[in-house]
Amino acid sequence: MSEPKRKLLVVEDDPGLQSQLRWCFEDYEVIVAEDRESALAQLRRHEPPVVLQDLGLPPDPEGVGEGLATLEEALAIAPDTKIIIVTGHGDQENALRAVSLGAYDFYQKPVETETLQLIVERAYQMFGLEQENHRLLRQESTSPLDGIVAASEKMLEVCRMVEKVAPTNATTLLLGESGTGKELLARALHSLSERVDRPFVAINCAAIPDNLLESELFGHEKGAFTGAVKQTPGRIEIADTGTLFLDEIGDMPLALQSKLLRFLQERVVERVGGREEISVDVRVVCATNQDLEDAIREGRFREDLYYRISEITIDIPPLRERKGGRIILARSLLENFAGQQGRSFKGFSVDAQNAIQNYRWPGNVRELENKIKGAIIMAEGKQVTADDLGLADADASPPTLNLREVRRQSETEAIQRALVHAAGNISKAAKMLGITRPTLYDLLEKYKIKIAKEQAGTE
Repeated sequence: MSEPKRKLLVVEDDPGLQSQLRWCFEDYEVIVAEDRESALAQLRRHEPPVVLQDLGLPPDPEGVGEGLATLEEALAIAPDTKIIIVTGHGDQENALRAVSLGAYDFYQKPVETETLQLIVERAYQMFGLEQENHRLLRQESTSPLDGIVAASEKMLEVCRMVEKVAPTNATTLLLGESGTGKELLARALHSLSERVDRPFVAINCAAIPDNLLESELFGHEKGAFTGAVKQTPGRIEIADTGTLFLDEIGDMPLALQSKLLRFLQERVVERVGGREEISVDVRVVCATNQDLEDAIREGRFREDLYYRISEITIDIPPLRERKGGRIILARSLLENFAGQQGRSFKGFSVDAQNAIQNYRWPGNVRELENKIKGAIIMAEGKQVTADDLGLADADASPPTLNLREVRRQSETEAIQRALVHAAGNISKAAKMLGITRPTLYDLLEKYKIKIAKEQAGTE
């Protein structure tokens, strides 16, 4: 049984050009529309991955207003669709306007068959790659790194480091701003270790009053202090054979740091008010948003404790530095949270995507989560807008109108994603991108894209 033809929507009011494009794309299922209304109707009915659209459409075939309006409405209905704008010769300014509004590419008349076929084929390849990315994000996974969306190179490095460190007992220090996902990574370290079936015990050193933190960590004997009516084990004992996560360790009182240091050295604890030494087998993971080296210089943190807790240090990048990963993370969060609320969205509008890319995100992933949760409640349309996110005042303009730069960014991002999904295998990545290996090597050199040594492969 033969595979169904790929669908291509042609929005063109010239009968002669319609016939030429049907002939040009005879291997496709070509759907024709002559104006905005019929184009949007065909888009809803057939959901074509790629659209070829003229800018001059009736009732204003000599202008571009109707064509640009059709482009915007089409992207609002199907934001993932690749729309290629066909313009008159020399009309580059309006072509750039179309690209800034979200068009995938443009082509200037007169039609040159082979070039147009190549542009359309690349658009299909890009659409397919993006759909595969969406599928991988949506699919249920048994991976211990569940919940961590690593679409940027920096976060991929973090995940690779977590996978290497997790099977060991090395005391690990996670450094990152508030809201970057330190506890999520601490749980991943536990889930990937042999202790996965044992307790994971977390304690926030900044959330417990100084005079109670020692008892919380080490436990206490009956009568050790007022209110100690029974013997109580501490969090360290409870975590025996498992993992202990000390969040915000930079806020631990200096007096308690020496007792923690002794535990890390001897692996024994003494409850408050007790004299018995209790052996504990526990893997320790610490986290902080502070600069501990500054704290050491200021006398707020013990240098010997710092070296003890940082056998392995993992730096978690803030959201603003996760280039290329913010939109993918946002889409994943939108799908998860919308599902929990019983709602369904067709992604983010163009202004929302630009706002997500350009906003600084001082609250990092936690702030993004909160804004998306709020948007799901407030949104009235099928797409989440910048206004729904509370980012209407943020810079929602596209980062560049330069077509060469737009293509460079798009191709670079596509190549990097393909390399990630192919685990660095050049042949597989080239196949996903729809190009040859030599072409991919040329693009890697052109855009100065490097492949991690542990992932490099060609077969």
